[in-house]
Amino acid sequence: MTLEDLGYNTDLENYRKDHNLFSFGIGRIISEHKERYVVKNVENEYEGEILGNLRFSAHSRSDFPAVGDWVVISEYDEHKVLIHSILPRKTIIERQAVGKHGEKQIIATNIDYAFIIQSVDRDFNINRIERYLTICNASKVEPLIVLNKIDLINDTELKKIVDLIQERIKQVPVIPVSNASKKGIENLKKYLQKGKTYCLLGSSGVGKSTLINNLAGKEVMTTGEISERIDRGKHITTHRELIVIENGILIDNPGMREVGITDSSDGLNITFDKIIEFSRQCKFSDCTHTIEIDCAVLQALNNGEIDKSSYENYLKMEREKEHFELTIAEKRKKDKGFGKMIKNFKKGKNLNKY
Repeated sequence: MTLEDLGYNTDLENYRKDHNLFSFGIGRIISEHKERYVVKNVENEYEGEILGNLRFSAHSRSDFPAVGDWVVISEYDEHKVLIHSILPRKTIIERQAVGKHGEKQIIATNIDYAFIIQSVDRDFNINRIERYLTICNASKVEPLIVLNKIDLINDTELKKIVDLIQERIKQVPVIPVSNASKKGIENLKKYLQKGKTYCLLGSSGVGKSTLINNLAGKEVMTTGEISERIDRGKHITTHRELIVIENGILIDNPGMREVGITDSSDGLNITFDKIIEFSRQCKFSDCTHTIEIDCAVLQALNNGEIDKSSYENYLKMEREKEHFELTIAEKRKKDKGFGKMIKNFKKGKNLNKY
């Protein structure tokens, strides 16, 4: 194995050269669990510990290493390394942190492609696919839609689902597969490339870990049995993990119940490009596309040129984006006010000395 097999590239090597980092080692974060890291390089896998300077200089959770990061390391024990710094991230897939308003959570970094995995049973939800697409588009990560469990439906039902997706979502490949029968797995393998990193996104029980095993051709991930009562696999993955296989690098993720939108205007614009295209014809530049007269989006909706469900999904995510941005602005205002109060307090304290 080489560093290139792990996804290392010329840009990272040039950065290492420009910053005189050749006296240090280079590794990639393959696992993270409550600030416990596993770092992999050509020689070995190590338990990684953050250096104090990196910890104390961090302004937010995103300044800490995440799965997919390339990090500068030094070995201090046979199986342990110190993490000195994080190399520049090419891409970052992130969502709004669950239960924390105005904060982001990194899902994975340095991703080339994302497999958006949906099962074709009762959990199928095209609105959720558009959410995943939005965070992928915001991150400049190439998306692919993978429909799993096609063994549970017939060909006619599958065609209806594929047509529904392709009617709403253009120019994104849709690959039907079955983990049980292995149908479609070889077709999906055609999208894999050595040295490229693929992040698997989807809800619990859609078969992400089993899919990794099928793509690897061996069991590299622990999976749960299928529950007959709810017709889904038990949720096994509890933390993010990077797995290197012969023809690519796969990142498994815990199932996500919530895919909160952050300040991802670019992502929304790409995902809902048809709505954005009509919005340019609206009479008012600040049109909300809800009640305004001469709104080109509403006219297109009434004429059947825009899918109603997609339109409603767009409005919902747009509101989430605006709320996130407002929360960020309020936090900055509070932080600024608090800093000013401390400054005045110190100033008053100094004056009292005289």
